[in-house]
Amino acid sequence: MKKQVIIIIGPPGSGKGTQSELLSDKLGLYYLETSKIIEKNINESEEDEFVELEEKKYYFSEEKKLWKGGKLCSPPFVTFLIKKEIKKLAEEGKSLVLAGSPRTLYEGEKLTPFLEKLYGKENIKVVLYNLKPEETVFRNSNRRICELIRHPVLYNEETKDLTKCPLDGSKLVKRKGLDDPETIKVRLEEYEKRTLPLIDYFKKEGLKVKEVDASLTPAEVFKETSKSI
Repeated sequence: MKKQVIIIIGPPGSGKGTQSELLSDKLGLYYLETSKIIEKNINESEEDEFVELEEKKYYFSEEKKLWKGGKLCSPPFVTFLIKKEIKKLAEEGKSLVLAGSPRTLYEGEKLTPFLEKLYGKENIKVVLYNLKPEETVFRNSNRRICELIRHPVLYNEETKDLTKCPLDGSKLVKRKGLDDPETIKVRLEEYEKRTLPLIDYFKKEGLKVKEVDASLTPAEVFKETSKSI
């Protein structure tokens, strides 16, 4: 099977994580979750730790403030973390599904040629999830993740009263700060202003972009996503 890269773009709460996990499981793709890579590096960083990129120092403590406030971390900082991870995975021969990366034009302009060199342009596909702003706010306000594996648990009539994860039994928690209504509005503004312009960039670069209605059920979204790739 040839190596490939699937890039999923969509607003907060559009199901990027859920669908990436399904694609990983069904198609054998490695799910490279940007937010977890950022979270892990930030939380494990030492006091005053920084990386110097393009003659500028990026302090992990400052990136943590941006991240917790719902704003996007500095593009050079994120690109540095993601490129390092992608290089390692490509050398291991893994196909990828990327959710939440790239998030800005800067990252797109840096990562796209990098991915093309490693995987070939013809093997890179982009899926855009469309979701109304009010649905984004509702989904994120009610989102919970399990404390152990940190995967999201869908909010519906069957799950709204659950206190423990049905998969691993750990406590269901909210992502403190990140999923507060006001923070979600900031994240949505960041998405519309800084992430959506990537779609025009991808099209200009000759990458295939397919759109999917993310308001459908997870099963329907997966079906449409599978068709598009």
